[in-house]
Amino acid sequence: MKHSVLLLLLCWLLAGLAGCRGDIPFVHSEDEELTSGDAGVVKGFFLLNEGNMGSNKASLDFFNYETGRYMRNIYPTRNPDVVKELGDVGNDIAIYGDKLYAVINCSHYVEVMDVRTAKHVGSIDILNCRYIVFHDGKAYVSSYAGPVQIDPNARPGKVVEIDTVSLQITREVVVGYQPEEMVITDGQLYVANSGGYRYPDYDTTVSVIDLETFTVTDTIEVAINLHRMVMDRYGRIYVSSRGDYYDIGADVYVIDTRTNQVINRLGVAASEMCVSGDSIYMTGVEWSYVTNSNTVTYTLYDVKRNEIVSHNFITDGTDERIQIPYGIAVNPDTKDILVCDAKDYVTPGTLFCFSADGCLKWEVTTGDIPAHIAFTTNYFQ
Repeated sequence: MKHSVLLLLLCWLLAGLAGCRGDIPFVHSEDEELTSGDAGVVKGFFLLNEGNMGSNKASLDFFNYETGRYMRNIYPTRNPDVVKELGDVGNDIAIYGDKLYAVINCSHYVEVMDVRTAKHVGSIDILNCRYIVFHDGKAYVSSYAGPVQIDPNARPGKVVEIDTVSLQITREVVVGYQPEEMVITDGQLYVANSGGYRYPDYDTTVSVIDLETFTVTDTIEVAINLHRMVMDRYGRIYVSSRGDYYDIGADVYVIDTRTNQVINRLGVAASEMCVSGDSIYMTGVEWSYVTNSNTVTYTLYDVKRNEIVSHNFITDGTDERIQIPYGIAVNPDTKDILVCDAKDYVTPGTLFCFSADGCLKWEVTTGDIPAHIAFTTNYFQ
């Protein structure tokens, strides 16, 4: 449901309501102690809150494993001269080298910060930017390359290459319609094309880009309305399809990168996916216009055994308290599982931390629509 084209209009309506927030609480810059503090290689993580579309409320939180303190909305205090703060809809976040990159979708730019301080370093203007990945000193950003609107004649999207030193755009290549997440392997970039703006004529393909020539060298037919994409250690890509919200259900498809062929489908919905070792953690929020309801799932898949090992990786019943699981990440040190709850999309969400065996360790209030997490090995100042 997260990026459903049909729900885009609803998001605009909610944005209008958010403009009259009245007594709806707003999370100010503040922090609180959650644990006694225990850092390994990973020193902390950044959490990018999307903020409801049209509200200019994207915000950045940070959890410090060394101190055990959670800091909300840190960007304004560290960048008091940035007038509009982060902007409208924080769509992705990632760390490369000494820089932190936040993709701000409806404000059409990528914000670049110092990873140790979250202070502004620079920005790159990219129309309707979506997701970011890195390779060999370059950042790659998927872009819808057009206005934020449903349009059956919407143009194809593109992938933009950015030099991570100069922060200048160096190359662009046209891909499928409304491209989403990407992975890179063996000098090839794979991007999932959704075609979401062209409802009901969704795209069904994954574009393959050779990074040396920066040209599309293959187009893989997969399924409609593609979105998430992760890769395992055995050369297989897992790409999610959101279906059409009516007759065609959501699913996850497996691509063998040696042949660029679809070799399997998992039979589960995945609004979010996170790889940890040989495990893929998947949360699914599958909306149906037939039943006018969501089906929420928490799936654990073993990529080595090629099988689902659990239909609920939250084992203590806390999942009953989560309204809309909206983001997921696994700490590479401790294997703790982080699950974001977007709740009603217009009020502050909640971040839940579970142990590796699925039991709640702590929870904390976040900004609106908590969604994207980036772990850091740097000491945060």
